Amino acid sequence: MRKLTAIEFLSVDGVMQGYGSPDEDPSGGFRHGGWAADYAADEELMAANAESLSADSAYLFGRRTYEKMAAFWPTGPSDVPFTSHLNNSPKYVASTTLREVSWQNTTLLEGDVPKAVTELKHEQGGDIVVLGSGMLVQTLMSHDLVDRFTLLVHPLLLGGGKRLFPDDQQMRRLRLIDSRTTSKGNLTLTYQLA
Repeated sequence: MRKLTAIEFLSVDGVMQGYGSPDEDPSGGFRHGGWAADYAADEELMAANAESLSADSAYLFGRRTYEKMAAFWPTGPSDVPFTSHLNNSPKYVASTTLREVSWQNTTLLEGDVPKAVTELKHEQGGDIVVLGSGMLVQTLMSHDLVDRFTLLVHPLLLGGGKRLFPDDQQMRRLRLIDSRTTSKGNLTLTYQLA
């Protein structure tokens, strides 16, 4: 069975909101959008991420993340290896509002998302990677569909915002299977559900 890994960029206090740009997600009055810009040039962090990508992995996105990715990566920089990898890999989008997808190699998952993802995990192929897509990851967690977390923790506190892990009173035991620290103070922590 295929494994599902959620790859998430977080602040030390667990905030994932507004990672990429100032206007990415200002909901709830969030005013720290684009908080990761100071860390984007961390070559050690990017090398560790590239190393972890399997040639046969597939990607799963929630609607909002898909729309942001599809607006950039189809014409992304050709000198960045991730561009070709992402464009040529199978991609799936979980959405109740999208009616069509245009990014090459993308399939829209309709209906019951946990059921559709369970079926994907039982198909042949490489592992499935979720990038961002916090609400989707929370849904998948509530149905025990996430096998691993790769958390890229940036050395700052945002003091509020949307967090990856819900206050659902459910304890989940994790086993650390890899950890790396960069000279800029970023951590890459990979956990497997125990």
